[in-house]
Amino acid sequence: MKKVVTFGEIMLRLSPQGFLRFSQANNFDVVYGGGESNVAVSLANYGVPVDFVTRLPKNDIGECALMEMRKRGVGTDHIIYGGDRLGIYFLETGAVSRGSKVVYDRAHSAMAEIEPGMVDWDSVFTDVEWFHWTGITPAISQGAADACLEAVKVASDMGVTISTDLNYRAKLWKYCDDAKREEIMSELTSYCDIVLGNEEDAEKHFGIKPEGLDITKQGEHVKAEAFLSVCQQMMKRFPNAKKVITTLRGSISASHNTWAGVLYDGKTMFKSPQYQITHIVDRVGGGDSFMGGLIYGLLTYPNHDQKALDFAVAASCLKHTIKGDANLATVSEVEKLMGGDASGRVSR
Repeated sequence: MKKVVTFGEIMLRLSPQGFLRFSQANNFDVVYGGGESNVAVSLANYGVPVDFVTRLPKNDIGECALMEMRKRGVGTDHIIYGGDRLGIYFLETGAVSRGSKVVYDRAHSAMAEIEPGMVDWDSVFTDVEWFHWTGITPAISQGAADACLEAVKVASDMGVTISTDLNYRAKLWKYCDDAKREEIMSELTSYCDIVLGNEEDAEKHFGIKPEGLDITKQGEHVKAEAFLSVCQQMMKRFPNAKKVITTLRGSISASHNTWAGVLYDGKTMFKSPQYQITHIVDRVGGGDSFMGGLIYGLLTYPNHDQKALDFAVAASCLKHTIKGDANLATVSEVEKLMGGDASGRVSR
């Protein structure tokens, strides 16, 4: 199997212990993670050769982030150095009717100050099969957006499959107005073969929404069929896209979600089983674990979209039981859940 490359920012995550609020915290748990690094960790965990490309400060905290990638089996040869600080985000974990909360501290990070020309993309994409980026990277800064555009252009020219998770983050898009944001995301997405996003991503970035559906009022009863119109509109908007995928999260409470997904290939809409996640340990990184599972599935089962989708949904279901940003579930664990064993019995 050829290599996968992901590109984005890895951050220092600081969280109050358990379900404490920020105002109650006397100390913070430390985790390193970010959208594209999380995908890379998932793939490495499944045995897929993967490189993560980012820009890190040359200091002890940058080295800690680098060590986290290396210990998970992610390639780091194309990481570049510069800048003074690693981006940080603070996470307050919600429960029941109190949602989780994120506060970003990413301004002037090493990755936020990246510029086109800093990464040798021709070298990065040599013998690479797949490139993945997310909507978080161009949200960081104009320089990051320009570097991401540089990457997708080179990847496209070299025949690399390109995927994105649209990942709209309202708290990050500060350097441009909505019209400019749509222009940036539209150009980047136009190069993509595989497009993942939920209903908010499609609406906020492109004004595309499911017909006759208010997702905030759906509870656990999220109907897959309602998203066919989103997939069709996305393919019309981005004709290069071969598959459009949507995650379906039904939010009963912060602690109890339903979880499923759909994949549309232009002709058929595949629907996954729906899982009841009745006790969420950590939902941050759920979408990243879905994307990691999807890339693995599409590479491993190239002519079986249903199986690829089912693997992605099962993998991300398991991620909700794992503390931290990244999914550490194994292929055998995912396949066990796909096979219908959700008992959680002790493996002896």
